[in-house]
Amino acid sequence: MNLQQVKQRFEIIGNSPQLNRALEVAIQVAPTDISVLVTGESGTGKEIIPQVIHNLSARKHKQYIAVNCGAIPEGTIDSELFGHEKGSFTGAVGSRQGYFEVADGGTIFLDEVAELPMQTQVRLLRVLETGEFMRVGSSKMIKTNVRVVAATNENMQKAVASGKFREDLYYRLSTVPISLPPLRDRGDDIHLLFRKFASDFSEKYRMPTVRLTNEAISLVNHYQWPGNIRQLRNVVEQISIIETERELDAVTLQQYLPTIQPKSTMLATAEGQDSINERELMYKFLFDMKRDLTELKKLVVEIINKGDKFAVTGDQVELINRLYADIETPILEPTKLIAPVSSEVIIPQDNQIQPTVLEDTFEAHEVVEESLSLEDQEKELIRKALDKHRGRRKNAAQELGISERTLYRKIKEYDITE
Repeated sequence: MNLQQVKQRFEIIGNSPQLNRALEVAIQVAPTDISVLVTGESGTGKEIIPQVIHNLSARKHKQYIAVNCGAIPEGTIDSELFGHEKGSFTGAVGSRQGYFEVADGGTIFLDEVAELPMQTQVRLLRVLETGEFMRVGSSKMIKTNVRVVAATNENMQKAVASGKFREDLYYRLSTVPISLPPLRDRGDDIHLLFRKFASDFSEKYRMPTVRLTNEAISLVNHYQWPGNIRQLRNVVEQISIIETERELDAVTLQQYLPTIQPKSTMLATAEGQDSINERELMYKFLFDMKRDLTELKKLVVEIINKGDKFAVTGDQVELINRLYADIETPILEPTKLIAPVSSEVIIPQDNQIQPTVLEDTFEAHEVVEESLSLEDQEKELIRKALDKHRGRRKNAAQELGISERTLYRKIKEYDITE
């Protein structure tokens, strides 16, 4: 079965290269018994890959069981997977077969596999290596022939490094890794999926199909979709039910998309959302600092070029004092050293600097490195945002482009009083 046939059979929408590559690998490994680990963000449709693998394999006529490891309590997950004997624990009124016993000859899909407790990971590793397991409360070894396909939205290397997941089990599960791309990286697939969902809900609710204007299409293509396909489907369903107009413009659509963030402004990183926001804050500060330094350079050049006469404006005084904000006494005071814009500060022709103005400037220059440290500027930026929004942390976090959690941590770390 080729790629297009698989897409038609499993109703897979899209033609992005990353999606096609994931499906091609699934088609290739399906006839084998190799363990597969599917990775990708939540909502990307990871559950479709094990279905493709099972239905294209020789096991397709046997059991296919999907298990959400994160939804089963830690105390009962061993019983669910491997079964138990009567009286093995409180409430075990009879013997029970586990999923690995029921699915003998078939396929088990372990979703959210990173949530498995450590003792269950040990049991699972033994099944993968020897095909043997024991029921809870039993000493009898049971053989099973089950193919395991696992999936997770976590960074497994980090889980292994932190001791949350066994390294040997990770390598045993990920004999063939398959990665599904997030929706924001699938380009024109987003609008194709929108149209598919709109058609489905039109039929379900017996109403005309919703359509998008060109501006709205551009909006859905550039929105980040943190919830991926699941979020897109929910948005289309809301629109299909609530909106009376069947053609949506960008303004109407934006009401259904919280916190619009164009793709071009996002910084992709494997360190998590907090790291992304911290880096954005750093870049924002650096760009502001670069702009201020550029203005300061222009000011110095203007002083040199104008020779004996130079007038300092109020905006220039504000720029200089902002750059030296950590010094208790301002470098320049408009009421004492700087006359109004029409007044002048006289600089001698021989370029000898007057002590009343520029000696202080040189003294301040000695502490530029300290006052321009990233930590000091970050603290100052946070203080300004809190002052601007009168201590409302949620609004200050939005102003800074960071999460509230990150802002709380920074306030505590820098001991900022509000």
